[in-house]
Amino acid sequence: MLDDAEAKAYRNAVLLGRFVREEMATALGVSLEKVAQVEERLTALSLLRPLPGEPELLVPVSPDTAVADLVGPAEGRIRDLQREVTGIRDQMGALRATYFESRQQRNQAEAFDVISDINALQAVLDEQGERCRTEMLSAQPGGARPSSLLANARPRTLERLGRGVQIRHLYQHTARSDLATASYVRAITEHGAEVRTTDELIDRIVIYDREVAFLPEQHVGGRAPGAVVVREPTLVAFICRVYEHLWSGATQFVPGAEDGSEITDDLKRSIIRLMAQGYKDELVARRLGMSVRTCRRYISQIMLSVDANSRFQAGVHIALTGLPDLQ
Repeated sequence: MLDDAEAKAYRNAVLLGRFVREEMATALGVSLEKVAQVEERLTALSLLRPLPGEPELLVPVSPDTAVADLVGPAEGRIRDLQREVTGIRDQMGALRATYFESRQQRNQAEAFDVISDINALQAVLDEQGERCRTEMLSAQPGGARPSSLLANARPRTLERLGRGVQIRHLYQHTARSDLATASYVRAITEHGAEVRTTDELIDRIVIYDREVAFLPEQHVGGRAPGAVVVREPTLVAFICRVYEHLWSGATQFVPGAEDGSEITDDLKRSIIRLMAQGYKDELVARRLGMSVRTCRRYISQIMLSVDANSRFQAGVHIALTGLPDLQ
C-alpha cells in the first residue's frame, strides 16, 4: 500500500506525465530527500520507469502495467510448475492400472502371509482399513476391550462409517458389563455399526471387503502373537461363512437397553458345558472372557440351584433333568 505522500506523488506524476524531483518537492511541499524516498518506492513498485531514449527522465505507468511487471515472472514460474505437476500426475496415472493389476496378481500368488511384528501388523491393518470400501467384520474374544484400544479405534471406526463402510463387531457377553466397551458400542452404533455378543468365540477374526482376512498367529512363545493374512478367495469365503454362523447365533448389543437375564443364562450354560468337558475354573474363565472370581461365583450359583455338593454331582443332575431355572 502507498502512503499519502507516495499516492500524492504518483497522482501528480500522472497529471504532469513525468516525475522530476524538484517539481515534485515543490508540488508536495516536502524536501528533496523525501522525494528521493518516494521515487525509490514508486520505482520499486514499477509505477515509474525511465522514458525510452531519455533514461534520466522517469514517467508514470498504469497500475495494470506495473502488476504485469511485478507478477509476470512469478506467474510464469507458477504456470511452469503447474505444467510440471500435471505431467507428473499424467505419468503416474498411466501406471495406476499396471499397479493394481500387478498387485491383484501378486495377491493371488501370495495367498498367505505371516506378520509376526506387532508394529508391522498394525500398519497393515491400518492400510487395509483405509482401503476398505464396503464392509469390515470383526470378532474379538476375551471379554471387555482395553479402554486404550477403544479410544484409538473410535475415530477410525467413525471415519469408515462416514465413508459408507458397513461395520459389524462380535464380542463375548462379558464385554457388556464394561463401561468403556459400552461407551464405544453406543458411539459407533449411533452411526450405523452393528454389534452383537455371544457366550464364546473361536478366536480373533478381522475381515475387510470379504477379500482379506486376518487370523491370529498360533503356537508362538516369548512374544505377542502376530497374524496370518489370508487372501485366497475360497478360504476367505469359508472364514466369512464361519463369521456369519457366529453372527446369526449372537445377541444384539444395545447398551442400557437389553435384559441381561438371557445373557446370564447363556453364560451359565456355557460354564456347565465346559465343566462337563473337564475344564478347570481358570480355563473356563479364559474361554468365556470373564474373571476367575466371576466364573466361580456363577459355578456356585449353578451348584446351589441343583442342590449339588460337587461339580460331578451337578453335572449328573443336569444331564438327567436338564438345565434348571438359574436365576
